[in-house]
Amino acid sequence: MSHYFIAEINIAKMKGVDINDPIMKEFVENLDALNQIAEKSEGFVWRLKDENNNATSLNPYNDETIIINVSVWKSIETLENFMYRTFHSDFLKRRKEWFLTYGSAHTAMWWIPEGHIPTMQEAVDKLSFLQTNGPSPNSFDFRHKFPAPSVS
Repeated sequence: MSHYFIAEINIAKMKGVDINDPIMKEFVENLDALNQIAEKSEGFVWRLKDENNNATSLNPYNDETIIINVSVWKSIETLENFMYRTFHSDFLKRRKEWFLTYGSAHTAMWWIPEGHIPTMQEAVDKLSFLQTNGPSPNSFDFRHKFPAPSVS
C-alpha cells in the first residue's frame, strides 16, 4: 500500500540586490535556525539544499533577487504546523521587511508518492502550472487544498 506526501515550493523576491545585500542580513542570520526547526518538526521528510545547507544559491529563475524553498512533508497539516506554529511564523509576519510582493502565486503544493524526491525543475513547473491554470489536483495552494490521491 503506497502513501502520498505533500511537496511544496515557495519563492520570494528579495528587496536586496542579492542574498548578501545588507537588508537581508537578519533573514540570512536566522536561516540555519529556521532550517533546523523544519528538519526537527513532526512530519518533515526532505528539503532542497546546496553545499551551504540551504537553497539560497540555487537560481532556477536566473534572477539573483529570487530565492526558492522546496520541501516534502508527511501531510499538509504537518507543513502548516511548521509554517504557522513555530519560530517560522515570526518570519512570515515580518516578510515585508525583506521581500517584495510577488505577482500571482508564490507557493504551490502537490502530492507525491512516498519515496519520491522532487527536482527543482519539477517544483518550478508545479508553481508555473498553478500561476497559469489556478488550483487543481495537479498543483494547489493553502486556500484551495486537494486531498491526496486515492490509495488503491
